[in-house]
Amino acid sequence: MGVNARSVTAAVLAAVLLATAAAAAPAPAAPPPAKEAGLTFFGWSDQHVQTDGKADHLVPAIDAMNTMATAGMAYPERIGGKVAPPAFVLGCGDITEWPTHAALDAYKEAVTMRLKIPTYDIVGNHDEGGKSPNDTVKNWIIARHGALRYTFERGGVHFAAVFARYDETLENPAQPIAKAALDFIRQDLARVPKGRPVVVALHLCLDAITNRDEVVAAFGDANVILVLGGHYHKATVGEYKGFRFVQLPSPFSTTQFTVIRVAPDRLVAVPYDYKAKRWVEDPALVLDVSIRGPARPVAQPPPAEAG
Repeated sequence: MGVNARSVTAAVLAAVLLATAAAAAPAPAAPPPAKEAGLTFFGWSDQHVQTDGKADHLVPAIDAMNTMATAGMAYPERIGGKVAPPAFVLGCGDITEWPTHAALDAYKEAVTMRLKIPTYDIVGNHDEGGKSPNDTVKNWIIARHGALRYTFERGGVHFAAVFARYDETLENPAQPIAKAALDFIRQDLARVPKGRPVVVALHLCLDAITNRDEVVAAFGDANVILVLGGHYHKATVGEYKGFRFVQLPSPFSTTQFTVIRVAPDRLVAVPYDYKAKRWVEDPALVLDVSIRGPARPVAQPPPAEAG
């Protein structure tokens, strides 16, 4: 059977045009990178609400946290990704300048009415009342969290919020972590399933802890990925015997809070300056390290159909 030459020519021409159009068409856009899985939370410390209840300095910090929680703000380029909605805000103590009812009431209103994110707090040395002890803040922490020293779990991470009594007789801001606090850490971490990441929160920062060897010994073989503290008011990053310490900034002395992201294999802690509206990118103040983080969820096979 013969083939019509005109039909062949038309078919070839159509094929050439189709190939040319395909080559000229833009390649399909690559899918956006997947969000880095993990847990995000914010950290601050040493709010120092004044004895008369003056807490104006907390407002810009809280408003910035609320904004960041919903804005999907980009991290610094070298970190990458965007800030996920935080699970909570963790405070490392010194809520008050001295624990008056006015100071505590102002703080409670700030973090339960204005702040739109759940909060966890621990007692700092100012909250104990110094040389005139007062249980106002302590009683609030107990009522809110069940104890002065307590734990909670979020995103596959175990958190130990640890009150350590401050010894005013030493007349020194640098102190040992008290035995009762060390015993709590030791006993609690011994019960944590092996390998689960642990964050320990204290009021004293690394530079203020005088019995560091005892503290890290209390961790045992737990997977302590981070130790948080406050007390000295500024954001810093340190390390002791392989354990990472992050000192959280104070809205009383700075205009910063710290954003912390715990991913399955990476830990990031970076301060954000809410007055300047920019990240603090000094490498000495930013933590970005590999860790054994929360286990990735294992995909389950679909259930077999009933026969």
